[in-house]
Amino acid sequence: MTRGHDRWVSYSGRGPVELGVRWTAWRGERSVVALYVGAAEAGAGRNAGYAAPGQGSLDLEARALVGRSAIWRRREVFVDLQVARLKRQGLADETRFDATLGLRPARRWLLLAQTYAGRADRGPIDARWVKTELSVVRSFGDWSAQAGWRDTTMGRETARDQGVTLGLWRRF
Repeated sequence: MTRGHDRWVSYSGRGPVELGVRWTAWRGERSVVALYVGAAEAGAGRNAGYAAPGQGSLDLEARALVGRSAIWRRREVFVDLQVARLKRQGLADETRFDATLGLRPARRWLLLAQTYAGRADRGPIDARWVKTELSVVRSFGDWSAQAGWRDTTMGRETARDQGVTLGLWRRF
C-alpha cells in the first residue's frame, strides 16, 4: 500500500508490483557481477517523481549489478553499484544509477548508505534526481528489521521525497 500528499494532490492505494529474474554472470571470492530483467505494473502513487500519481502503466527494466566485499579495520564492508535502463509506457524512459555502501560494525548490525540517481529521457520535462538514504539493519536470526531516512538531495522537475524508511527482511 502507498499513501502520499503534496501541494497538489493526495493519493493512496496499491503500490507498484514487480516481477523479475536475476542471473549471476560471474562470481569471484569477494566479487560478483549479475544481470537483472524485470517488469513492473504501476500503482496508485507516484510511479515517477516527475509525474502525477497513477500516471504510467508497464515498465520493462534491464539492470547490471556489480558487488564487492572486503574487510576494513576488522569490519565487513561491501559496495554495490547498479546501472539500469527502463522502458516505460505512459512515462519517459529512464536511465538509473544506484550505489550502496555497507558496513557491519557488529555481527547483528549493518549500516547502509545508499544513493539512487536517475534521469528521464524526454521533455518537455528534463527530470533528474539524486536521493540518499541512511539506515541501520538489525538481524534476528533469519529475519532483519531496517529503519532509516530517505531524502531527495538534488533534483530537477521531480518531487522532493523525504521521510522514514522501514523494512523487514527474510533470509531464505
